[in-house]
Amino acid sequence: MKILVVDDEALLVKGIRFNLQNEGYEVITGSTGTQAVALVKEQNPDLVVLDVMMPEMDGLTACSVIREFSDVPIIMLTAKTDDMDKLLGFDHGVDDYLTKPFNILELKARIRALLRRAGSRGGKEEPVQSNTLTVGSITLDLDARNAYRSGVLTDLTAKEFDVIEFLMRNPNRVYSRETLLDTIWTYEYRSDIRTVDVHIRRLREKLEENPAEPKYILTKWGVGYYFRK
Repeated sequence: MKILVVDDEALLVKGIRFNLQNEGYEVITGSTGTQAVALVKEQNPDLVVLDVMMPEMDGLTACSVIREFSDVPIIMLTAKTDDMDKLLGFDHGVDDYLTKPFNILELKARIRALLRRAGSRGGKEEPVQSNTLTVGSITLDLDARNAYRSGVLTDLTAKEFDVIEFLMRNPNRVYSRETLLDTIWTYEYRSDIRTVDVHIRRLREKLEENPAEPKYILTKWGVGYYFRK
């Protein structure tokens, strides 16, 4: 699947591209509304992530132009929260909205949902992913955002769930504190890097049988953390 990401914030685009490529998507990028229109014509992406405020041509105008020749699903990124702004976007052909700041996991979930709805270019629907993620004694219900240890419901905070979901989706890959902070707390207030350590410790206390000798949520000393599958 090919995804086009267009935003004039270079760091934002870099972060989105990194995360989507980790999911196996092919990612192409641009920084203006004019480029968005040209790239949709040239690259025929399966989905577009488009910012509202951009130079040369704003996102809403670009969306209207794209809709003249393509029905590609479009997710609009906006710093505005007014319902009227969103309604205006839908009038221009936007399929979904995500308000900044946002969590990268929510963006990926929105992308999966739109791709399933739209289907591939060949007419085959995107395979529906399982609503649960299980490794050993740990199970995540991705729809209800509940976590279970050996079948027993465990109370996780929203950020704790985000961290364990990210690690379980990328097993055996070591992530530094900085990478986890940039990924899980993306585009939010940058907390002290020790925030990551605190969340890892709490996850071990809640999900490991023996937090002092964890089986799943492990440390690669001097590098970072990973989930052992």
